[in-house]
Order: sequence, then structure tokens, then C-alpha cells
Amino acid sequence: MREFVPDDSKDDLDDGLDYFEDDLESDEEKAPAKATEPNCDMFFIKEETIKKVSAGAIAEWSFSVSSKASSATLSFSVEPGRDDAPEWEISLADASSEVWNSAVPAESVEISVPKEFVLRAECPSGVRYGDSVRITLKAQSGSYSDSLSFEAVAKQSIMILKTQIDQEKSVADTLSAKAHLGEKDVYAILSPQGLRGYVFVEGMNTERLLEKTRDIKKARKFIEGEASIADIEPYLTPTSPVVGIVEGDIVELVNGPFKGEKARVQKIDQVKEEITVELIEAMVPIPVTVKGDSVRVIEKEK
Repeated sequence: MREFVPDDSKDDLDDGLDYFEDDLESDEEKAPAKATEPNCDMFFIKEETIKKVSAGAIAEWSFSVSSKASSATLSFSVEPGRDDAPEWEISLADASSEVWNSAVPAESVEISVPKEFVLRAECPSGVRYGDSVRITLKAQSGSYSDSLSFEAVAKQSIMILKTQIDQEKSVADTLSAKAHLGEKDVYAILSPQGLRGYVFVEGMNTERLLEKTRDIKKARKFIEGEASIADIEPYLTPTSPVVGIVEGDIVELVNGPFKGEKARVQKIDQVKEEITVELIEAMVPIPVTVKGDSVRVIEKEK
């Protein structure tokens, strides 16, 4: 017969667990509490914090700062995307005056809150493609803090170059040849047919664009400001060269054996994009059929 022996192991296990729990509690009481800095939402903004801007233009952000206290300290950090990049001019202003400027930097400024601010980042004219700047603002009010980062990224510009009338293609060809010399500053050149006296130039560094066009004799100057894609879209869709020409128009032949002669439009073939003209100064009026892009309208039919 087996003898029954009482099992005290469970009681021993419970006693051991009680010991370790007591020991853990005593250690927690002895360990100092970790200091934590409370965060709160002090910055309020309703727009994208990353913006693209062309050379010479300004990226702007509007935001507000608020806290439970009546004042706060703003500190600034400006980080260029490239060490040798030209400096961006950064400024912060409220409704009445400028609060901070990177030209005369201060590590921090005291502000009253709540208040609306505008942050501006001016893109330098000497930027390269992809140059950027990151601006980080940190607000501190008592034991509360918050931070907000903004980024401005340089993008290319579409500029309008004024040329001598009927020398658009010559200017475009000369500029295209110079575009491959030295650093690449010209990305695209558009000389639309029918647009007289102007050429579209896409580039990054506006200063070097001016340098490359300065000694082109038939080039005049860049129009102030820049063009948008919407401005050039009509020229990117091919149109028939006979569009806008009607019978009776006086035209000038711009190429072929009769180049420079004036003629009157007699017939228009929309399908073949050809027109039949009659030379005005010819001894015997002989109809001549030419391509629509071989003439230039100089007088409309009345």
C-alpha cells in the first residue's frame, strides 16, 4: 500500500512569488522617476509644409502659435540641402513687423501668443536643380514644447526671351548650341510657329541664362516674370498650318523659288494642308500651289 504524503510545494511556490513581488515593488520605489517633457500642439497650419519655388521667387507659409501661457520662445534651425548651395533668405513676420531674418540670425526670439505668422523662403537666383532648404521652428512655453518643419525645393523656370522679329529660330539654334557648353542651365527651348518675336526657354539658374543670351545678337531680353505650362500648352498641340488662312488673304512666300514674293490666296486644301496662290507682281498670273507653312499672312481679306 502506498503512503500518502501531503504536498507543500504549492505553498512554497506562493511564498516565493510573494517575495519577488515585494522585492520588485521596493526596487520601483527606490528608482527615481524619469523626467519627461510634456508636449502639446502649439503650432497650427492648414497647408502643405513642402513647397516648390523657382529662382528669385518666394515660398510662403501661414501658421499660428498658441499655448496656455501668454508668451513663448521660438528657436530656429535652417539646413540647406547642399553644403555649397547659395543661401536662401528666410524671414518670419507677424501682422505688424518682421520677427526674425536669416540675414541677421538670432538663436531664439520671445513672442506673445496666440499670434498669426508668415514664414518666407526666397529662392536664390543661382540655384541648381533639386536645391532645397529645411526650416525647423521650435516653440517653448514653460514646460510645454512643439516643433514644426518646412521645406522649400527649387524648381525650373519657363522664361520668355524677346527676339528680333523673324529671327526666333536663329536665336533658338544659337542658344541650343551654347546650352551644351559648361554647366547645363538650359533644359528646353520652344520656338512656336506663328509666335513672332518670342522664344520660350526652360532653365534653372536665371543668372546663367542671362549670361548665355547676352551675346546673341538677335536676342533682346527676358520678359520680367515667368510663363506657366498653361501659357505654352496651345503651342504644344500641332495645328494645321492653313488654319486662319482664308481665300483673298495677301501672303508672303517664305521659302521655295518664289521666296519673298507677295501673292493672293485663291484656294485652300485643308486635307493636304496646301494653298493655291496667285503671284501679285507676276507678268502672267499663274496659280502656284505651296504648303501652308510656306507662306506668312501679311494682310487679311477685307
